[in-house]
Amino acid sequence: MTKIAFEREVPHSPEQMFDLVSDLARYPSFVPNCSDMQITNLPEEGKCLARMLISFGPINQSYESNVHADRERMSVRAVSDDDPFSYLESEWRFTETEAGTHVDFSVDFEMRNRFIAAIAEPLFVEKQREIVDAFMDQAQRLYGKSR
Repeated sequence: MTKIAFEREVPHSPEQMFDLVSDLARYPSFVPNCSDMQITNLPEEGKCLARMLISFGPINQSYESNVHADRERMSVRAVSDDDPFSYLESEWRFTETEAGTHVDFSVDFEMRNRFIAAIAEPLFVEKQREIVDAFMDQAQRLYGKSR
């Protein structure tokens, strides 16, 4: 099991950051290596199934997550046990600060195949850093440099 966490301070509102992260349909336009996203809304508000296709050159892998975007808690949580993961839990949390928003992103995961895990886990950890940076860059493009 591997746990990683990232924190960032941004000059945008928690609502803006929540809207950005919960807009799964836009991920293929800015999230590194995300080439497709299929979303099935569930009856409960803020919940959906999301199948993300990740592409690394000629290699494609998709996996499905249960996603819960909770505006009241200002959090977006995804849980999966779909290949290649034994489990994957990620959560974005947005807390208002005087200067904007404190962003917390955490991921806890384990790859199903131990051989693949030995190779892929270090790359997956670095890819998460790139993804967080991509969200911060997208927020700046959409919302500018300050609140």
